[in-house]
Amino acid sequence: MARLSILVVNAGSTSLKLDLVDADEKSTAVESFDAIESVEVEAVGHRVVHGGRRFRDPVLIDAAVSEKIRELEALAPLHNTPALTGIERAAEAFPGVPNIAVFDTAFHATIPEEAAVYALPRRWREEWGIRRYGFHGVSVAWCAERVPQLLGRRAEGLRLVVCHLGGGASVTAVRDGRSLDTTMGFTPLEGVPMSTRSGSVDPGALVYLLREQRLTPAAIEHDLNLESGLRGLAGGSGSMLDIERRAGAGDLDAILALAVFLHRLAAAVAAMTASLGGLDALAFTAGIGEHSALVRERLCERVRFLGVEIDPLRNATAGPDEDVAAAGSPIGVLVVRAREELVVARAVRALMESAAPAPTESGGQRA
Repeated sequence: MARLSILVVNAGSTSLKLDLVDADEKSTAVESFDAIESVEVEAVGHRVVHGGRRFRDPVLIDAAVSEKIRELEALAPLHNTPALTGIERAAEAFPGVPNIAVFDTAFHATIPEEAAVYALPRRWREEWGIRRYGFHGVSVAWCAERVPQLLGRRAEGLRLVVCHLGGGASVTAVRDGRSLDTTMGFTPLEGVPMSTRSGSVDPGALVYLLREQRLTPAAIEHDLNLESGLRGLAGGSGSMLDIERRAGAGDLDAILALAVFLHRLAAAVAAMTASLGGLDALAFTAGIGEHSALVRERLCERVRFLGVEIDPLRNATAGPDEDVAAAGSPIGVLVVRAREELVVARAVRALMESAAPAPTESGGQRA
């Protein structure tokens, strides 16, 4: 069977990425749907952030699936909404070509109940599905595969903490290549502070704002998603590049924003290490994780008590897929290039091949 050329659509909270992945898993970034109209695309894979309780595996997108994704928009408005736009645009650009959704939440389906269940009333949990789903699963899945390769060891037994640090940020505990715990929860708002998202906040504070300050749910949702995090603390765009520049110049708000980010991040790494029962490797990926030597160095300083030792020179000059741990460090410290497009493309190929008719003994296709 001929392998497929896959267009991968990755609609994140702060960007839209399009990659064409060929049969040899060579990926080429493209600027827009128009830029590839002359390219033969045999399937389109979409990274969709929230699959809820319904979607744990890749699925062929039809009207019913699109509607279910739309129903989850309220849980991930910065993600599922642009994903639906990407699905619609791909259907218009490539009529008749299969579109397949690959869900971030799927990788975290292996999280044990003790880590996934909130201490809430039974009705909340069972009727309304309030639980920890976890996100950035496609990115973490790639790290779970790539880190053992870089360390020259098997995934089995490896205790790995993955820091996906971009516009959104999360920390995940991975053992034997499977997710055991993660900082994001029912929505992508929980966990460490992000560029414009708050991360975890005392729910009592939100009740207070509703009751005493008369804020509407819509206003709270807007502020938590778009006006909080690094932007809320320091103003500006909320980008780490801007925060680092301003902090270096002595801007007190930027210094505080960086300190809060690192404090919460260190606590999350320690918590994920506790879930794993120890630590063998710490991985950094996504925009901040790959490109901020300052964040990597300062975080490693804060979690040095876990055995993490970073080489400052190697860290400062690190390229993609490089171990920047100090010589003799018992813990690997990896900078991993995010390759979400490969994970999505593989999932698309697997689904398409499993759905294809099997060949007959004569080499033809079964009716």
